[in-house]
Amino acid sequence: MAKPLKLQQGQIWQLGDQFIRIVRLERLAVEYKLTTGAVIKAGPNLKATKKEFCRLIKTAVLQSAASAPKPGAVRPQ
Repeated sequence: MAKPLKLQQGQIWQLGDQFIRIVRLERLAVEYKLTTGAVIKAGPNLKATKKEFCRLIKTAVLQSAASAPKPGAVRPQ
C-alpha cells in the first residue's frame, strides 16, 4: 500500500501537462491554482473540498522543490 502524503501549502502537483499549486489549505477546503505553463503564479484561484481535491490529484505527481518550475526563471542558452 502506498504511503499517504500530507497536503501542505505551496505544494506543486503535475497532472499531465498541467501544474496544480496549493495556495491555501484549510481543514475541509483547498484553494489552488491550475496552470498549463511554468508560470505558476498566474491564473485564478479555484476552490474545492479536500475530498474533491484529493480525487483531482489522485493520478498527479508531487513535484519536489528542486524540480518544480520556478516562476519567471530564464533558461541559459
